[in-house]
Amino acid sequence: MSAEGALMFARFAYPPDELGYAGAATATSMRMPGAIAEIERRARRFDGAWVHLEFLAEVLENDDPLSEEIVETYWIGSDLLYEVDSRTLVTRLEKKLVGQGEGVGGTWRHARARAMAHHSFQVYEVEPWAAQLRSGEQPRSAVSSLNGCRIRSGVVTDVDGEWVTATTQLLAWDGARMFEQAPGLERARWAVDGRTLMEKPPVVGDVVALHWDWVCGVLTMTQAMRIDALEAAQRAAVGLDGRPH
Repeated sequence: MSAEGALMFARFAYPPDELGYAGAATATSMRMPGAIAEIERRARRFDGAWVHLEFLAEVLENDDPLSEEIVETYWIGSDLLYEVDSRTLVTRLEKKLVGQGEGVGGTWRHARARAMAHHSFQVYEVEPWAAQLRSGEQPRSAVSSLNGCRIRSGVVTDVDGEWVTATTQLLAWDGARMFEQAPGLERARWAVDGRTLMEKPPVVGDVVALHWDWVCGVLTMTQAMRIDALEAAQRAAVGLDGRPH
């Protein structure tokens, strides 16, 4: 198992794990140095992420779902996404996500032509929030959840202890479409109680990945552009840009 891939997974998975939205309710052990085996154990409990990682590894003939290239492909994106057949992915999800996507919920069952083993697909098509917006159900809550759960890029403008302030763009909903607001400031943690999964502290000017209210790591410009492009395409695919889908 790749230590680098496992730690990358932990950096992105820790925020919802800490909040109790996925996997275990706490993630203390994921912050401990050398806890690679524990990270793998917890990763298998992330139903949404793990099914995609396992699927990517199988299709791409990689025996390690936590290899760095597989983990990056799921959370950030890579050209490997286009080597995976979308219909086969939906068939796998039907076996693994029994009971999800019924009624007002995810749209993934109807996404055989566009399914992608990427976190943005999980956010917009497996989770119920996009469907809730279109149905008019709890729009404020749905927007808040989407903004937190989506991986988004930001630029660090200030570092204050274990927190950073970053410029990023949150989403808004006008009743018919979802759009990016003007760039604004957002506070996010990069460490807690002196512990961090980041390789080094962030500095002003770093382009970072944000998940809920956490910094998941420093991005290259190519990675940041890929995250933004994949998410925009996903919003369009489910009809949140105001156009029919």
